[in-house]
Amino acid sequence: MVKTQFAMDQAEEKRTTSHHEDMKEETTHQAAERGHVATDIYGHPLVHFDPAAESRLRWKIDLCIIPTVALLYLFCFIDRANIGNAKIAGLEKDLKLKNYDYNAVLSVFYISYIIFEIPSNICCKWIGPGWFIPAISLGFGICSIGTAFANNIHTISGVRFLLGIFEAGMLPGIAYYLSRWYRRSELAFRLSLYIVMAPLAGAFGGLLASAILKLDHFGGLHRWRMIFAIEGIITCGLSVISFFTLTDRPATAKWLSQEEKDLAIARVKSERIATTEVLDKLDLKKTLRGILSPVTLVTAFIFLLNNITVQGLAFFAPTIVQTIYPKETVINQQLHTVPPYVVGAFFTVLFPFLSWRYDKRMIFFILGSPLIMIGYIMFLASTDSQVRYGATFIIASGAFAFGALCNAHVSANVVSDTARASAIGTNVMFGNIGGLISTWSFLPFDKPNYHIGNGLNLATSSTILILSICLLLWMNWSNKSREQTAVDEELAGLTQQQIQDLDWRHPSFRWRP
Repeated sequence: MVKTQFAMDQAEEKRTTSHHEDMKEETTHQAAERGHVATDIYGHPLVHFDPAAESRLRWKIDLCIIPTVALLYLFCFIDRANIGNAKIAGLEKDLKLKNYDYNAVLSVFYISYIIFEIPSNICCKWIGPGWFIPAISLGFGICSIGTAFANNIHTISGVRFLLGIFEAGMLPGIAYYLSRWYRRSELAFRLSLYIVMAPLAGAFGGLLASAILKLDHFGGLHRWRMIFAIEGIITCGLSVISFFTLTDRPATAKWLSQEEKDLAIARVKSERIATTEVLDKLDLKKTLRGILSPVTLVTAFIFLLNNITVQGLAFFAPTIVQTIYPKETVINQQLHTVPPYVVGAFFTVLFPFLSWRYDKRMIFFILGSPLIMIGYIMFLASTDSQVRYGATFIIASGAFAFGALCNAHVSANVVSDTARASAIGTNVMFGNIGGLISTWSFLPFDKPNYHIGNGLNLATSSTILILSICLLLWMNWSNKSREQTAVDEELAGLTQQQIQDLDWRHPSFRWRP
């Protein structure tokens, strides 16, 4: 019966594509309206779009949305990770931090970051990303400025806790925001265009810190305090501008014509089975669907393991470079942190770009993890400074792309907007648990070779490889099992709302590896 229906749908598809152009436009408008579905019960799109019109729209969205969120995320990551630059510029000595105090300060940030992750993304959906993202950006910019005036472990811990609250909504908020604009195949590459700012923040942050440290003073501030103050002021300026430049959703975009708005909404809607409105109301059942999806949970755990490496590099790269080049000046040590991040940035964009072209994500999980493994094997096997410095390039090549790929993966494997918000929030929350672990991965007694930290990261990257292969096999097995389901029988007697609440449990839904 399913096969017969599929053949009928194929015939209908051929008839639809032969319609006159004005009929296509009318259909697109209807599909964009609330109360109308854009797929049949088997998940096949009811609307067919002009590829040239889609390409023009996509390019327009890229130019109007991506630059703003990318700049905000650049300084989000700089304001978080600049404590690593400040550490080797005298922060520990001035604040009288001893033993594990520095690790404790890093941990405080992640406690609030983890707690507020999912609530923050729910608030982002409720308030609207066009207001929420600029507001939290202003908040963490102010926190960065406040860090410049910390005078002991208690004040810096308090400011870092507040920084975690404001930054909690940034990564998942932007990922959720972009999912309002892009198809599932397009999303990973667009996420990479702002997540690439994480490795670039490592590179640019090192250059900026080096430049700032060449100043005699900034107002009454000196040395590491100037880093926090100047970078925080830049963040505040960008966030104020973004209040005027970020558009909340396609329907409110003044830079889109009505025809473009309809196309933007309908093309996203055409990938969501049984969806009658792209931006649905908050719903507990759909929220739990996003959190408890097996793909969300496994992907989130992979992101947790990956973040032990990524965040560890962010906080400890200057320290690691200092042990490799102990005789260099502080400024030269800062500059040595830049090249590995540049290489990492290249792969952060390359893997998601290929993901967009092939509409695949899991294969790049499997390709990225061995690079991380090789890098940490080099760290553990050699004490030669050149070998260990080379290892940082290989690690960065494999590690940074997971941010875009993992968030795109959980987004692609749920249906409703509410489930998407909670799935992304869950993924990033798990990732930040990995960030919390990373703050204790490189301990003072373990230097200069850091066997514990390097061994831990080798173990996590090996586990990522195993989990990725298992998840890919399970998704393919589950899809084959779903093909045997009698869709009509499964949906018989259900209301439209009940069908929508099924989300990824809908019998016509297919996992997208």
